[in-house]
Order: sequence, then structure tokens, then C-alpha cells
Amino acid sequence: MDLDLRLVRYFTVVAQHGNIGRAATALHLAQPSLSRQMQRLEHQLGVRLFARTPQGTSLTPAGEAFLPRARAVLEAADDAVSVARAADPPGEITIGYVEGLVVTPAVQALRHRRPDARVRTRLLRWHDVRALADGRVDALVTREPLAFSAAVTPLYEEPRVLLVPVTHRLAGKEVVSADDLGDEELVACAVTPTLWSTPKDGTPPPAPDDSFEDKLELVASGSAVAVLPAGDHRLRLRDDVTAIPVEGFEPCRVVVASRTRDPNPLVAQFREAARLLVPDPRGPASP
Repeated sequence: MDLDLRLVRYFTVVAQHGNIGRAATALHLAQPSLSRQMQRLEHQLGVRLFARTPQGTSLTPAGEAFLPRARAVLEAADDAVSVARAADPPGEITIGYVEGLVVTPAVQALRHRRPDARVRTRLLRWHDVRALADGRVDALVTREPLAFSAAVTPLYEEPRVLLVPVTHRLAGKEVVSADDLGDEELVACAVTPTLWSTPKDGTPPPAPDDSFEDKLELVASGSAVAVLPAGDHRLRLRDDVTAIPVEGFEPCRVVVASRTRDPNPLVAQFREAARLLVPDPRGPASP
């Protein structure tokens, strides 16, 4: 006979309280539902476990005989789970993410699913392209293009925005097109989806290893403009620049990257959790 351990556990709680109503409260169940579950258990066993009276619920002789063995079954099941978990190393994973992306919901989901595992996060700068290959991270939430070979799980696509100083001629527009940029010469970065314009006022162009903040200073000062993914959270770093939706540029894809055929099960589980990073198509909830 296949016993449903959930029903056995419910039985021990009813026996402890001697009352279906109090047991239902303790189990966070509706009383009619718990009564039906106990009837199912009695049907499975082929005996009556409870004598129901106006004063409450008492055990029948069959119930008295079943109770200590039911508790022993539950204790053995809990012990089996503990032994199995002890025999399986909890595992660990380091989740990398690039500047401008937030991975908190997916990390929290993985920690909830695997409370025994060691789940760490690591912020990576845009030029730190060897972290996955070197084993410093096991999974990486990033934007394409990638400067390395990896197994890729697409998450979502982001539109682009034009970043200009608030004094720029295009500031305040609801949307702009690539043609509105005029003779601005945009240069794509090899390892990020951002395009930066070349300064025209004699200001030295940004060096490849300049920080995002240094490049943002060029925009704020009016020396350059940039085209970035709309979801880049760093766009809010300054009040003297503004982001305008721009048309005519391919959207940017956000992905989870990992080493090909990585045997770590936590990597696959994080890919599943990463679906929580996909924006709600309905947009943010109203306050």
C-alpha cells in the first residue's frame, strides 16, 4: 500500500489536538478539507481511525494502534531526507552581472530553492571578459555582444535610448530617430552594446579603458552623445543628462552566459530562476 505521508502527518496533528477544527487551524487548512483528507486516509487503510462526537474527535482502537507507527513513519521519512541531503554536497555558485543590470530577483529565487547552497554574486566591469573562462563566475548575466565563447540563454531584448545633456537640441523630445543625430559619428564598443560619439570640440575621445562615469562626464559636458540600452540603470546617475527613446537601432539582448556543458546543477537552476529578470510586458505596476 502506498501511504500518502501528507495525510499521515495530518492524522498525527488531528490526534494531537483531538479536534478537527483546531487541527485545521494549526495546519492552515479549511476544516471541511481536512475532514475529507482524513476520510481519504481511512479509506486507504480500510479502517476507522476517529470516533466523531459532539465533544470532539477521539481515536478508535485502530487509530490508537496506528498513531505511534504513523509518527515512526514520519520520523523515518524526515531522517531519510536528512541522510540524502547530507550525502549530497550543497554546492556553490558565483553569479556575475555587468554594470547596469540587476540580478536580485533571480538570486533570491535560487537561494530560496536551494537554501543549502552557497550562492554568491560578483559585479563585473565591462572589460572583465575573462571571469567566466577563469572560473571566477559560473554564470553571467550580461548584454550582447560577448567577447568570449559561452553557452547562452536569451532572456529579453531592450530598446535603445539616446543619452544627451539636458541642454541638447534634442532634449525634451518624446522619441528621436537615427536621422535626427545629423553628423554625429557613433563608434560601437567591441564588448558592450553602447555607442559613443567622437567629441567635436577638441576634447580627447574616451579611451577604451575609461570608466562609464568618465564617459558620462563627456555627455554631461556636451562633448559627446551616446546610444545605450534603455534598461541600463546607470542612466540615473546624473540629473544633467537625459535619455530619449531612439529608433533605427537594433535592440540589445540580455542573456545568461555559462561555460559549455558545465556540470554544476546550480547553473541550470539559475537559468530557470533568471526568467524573473524578464520585464513584465504590462510595464511597472501602478502605485
